[in-house]
Amino acid sequence: MSNETATAAGPATSALRRIWLCADDYGISHSVNTAIRELVLQGRINATSVMVVTPTFKRSEALSLAILNAGTQRVAIGLHLTLTAPFKPLSNGYGPLRKDMFPSLKTTLRSAMLRMLRPEKIAVEVAAQITAFETAFGRLPDFIDGHQHVHLFPQIRDAVLNVIKDRVPAAWVRQCGRLPAIARSGDRKAWLLDQLSRTFRKRAKKLGLKTNPAFAGTYDFDTKPDFAALFPGFLDGLPEGSVVMCHPGHVDEELQRLDPLTTLREAEYKYFSGDVFPTVLTTKGFTLAVT
Repeated sequence: MSNETATAAGPATSALRRIWLCADDYGISHSVNTAIRELVLQGRINATSVMVVTPTFKRSEALSLAILNAGTQRVAIGLHLTLTAPFKPLSNGYGPLRKDMFPSLKTTLRSAMLRMLRPEKIAVEVAAQITAFETAFGRLPDFIDGHQHVHLFPQIRDAVLNVIKDRVPAAWVRQCGRLPAIARSGDRKAWLLDQLSRTFRKRAKKLGLKTNPAFAGTYDFDTKPDFAALFPGFLDGLPEGSVVMCHPGHVDEELQRLDPLTTLREAEYKYFSGDVFPTVLTTKGFTLAVT
């Protein structure tokens, strides 16, 4: 198996294919953190990626998550690299900034496409976030991905991959491309991620870094979708080791202050904690085993 399609873990132990159902944004607020830990304890998710730059993320939040792996590993814990507003960098001298914060997603993407970013500053910030994760958890992350998929952007991707190669070479990195058969669907956001991921995978492979073979979980947050109806389709055709992104959570004032994705997190949490989800998972031929 090539590095490009290497799975993040070993071979399946049964006829079921293992996937990573990854809850993004651990650390963004206490209520989201609580919801993610509840789902881990219920065996309903098996990965989560952690934002270390948020105002509420503390070592106690890290320990509350890490302790869930005591005795038996329940969850893979990764770093959710964050380089967009309304969050602030951990490193000194990061730029450009807007009111002491990272630029918006739109500005970051445009600047990356026009090659206007400063990769050396990005590399320093990525290293700082890795160090913050290591300090909080007492170990390096199992995998690394990006908030709002920023790690895939031009200029950013090379800085990210080079730092990972130097600091965390054993970690796998999330690519966000779909399988070709699935990529024919008309999801514009997913199409853009397909294009960005193609180059990302090639550069990760060149550095000897592992990536997930396929990705799913994108949908239009603005249309108030029926998540329970959407989710089974995310699983169609996924191979062993694929990543399905999700954003379950409870809503609190801190989340409302920092992120527009609020009530949909409640809908995702309700689905994953309910009775239908486990049946859908096994019927589709998947397991959330960790080891």
